[in-house]
Amino acid sequence: MSLLRGVPTDIGPGPHDRPGAGVPLARLHALRAGYLLVVVGLAVTQGPSFVQDSQSWPLMAGVVHCVLAAVWVLALLGIRYPLRMLPLVLFEIAWKLIWLAVVALPQWAAGTMDQATWDVAFSCLFVVVLLAVVPWRHVAAHYGTGRGDPWRPVRED
Repeated sequence: MSLLRGVPTDIGPGPHDRPGAGVPLARLHALRAGYLLVVVGLAVTQGPSFVQDSQSWPLMAGVVHCVLAAVWVLALLGIRYPLRMLPLVLFEIAWKLIWLAVVALPQWAAGTMDQATWDVAFSCLFVVVLLAVVPWRHVAAHYGTGRGDPWRPVRED
């Protein structure tokens, strides 16, 4: 008895769904460069904390550092599998744009930004690079207008 009984067989990858299909190689390399930027940026900013003072982190600082370490590991995978790991880049874009809009922009408009907020805002502005390297047509086709995964088994009549 198959565990996939009742699940449509046409939802799996086909020849038209091979990795990179429809995305030019230059665009894939640009996306890889975006992952590399994330890898290097996190290694430079977070790496020393892991080596030196991970035992002294307050609770939420520890959570943030560990989430960023997970993003680092997944971004390494993104260098090899740029389209498969695209949700990671979309996550990076989403949280940075939300933070800039909800935290930094109101403080900047009110003239109340401190140096720590300026530093985070500067780091978040690198989101422009990620926005530039994402293959947006691929995103729209696969996450916007593409067929979703089934919600329930399909009856075989």
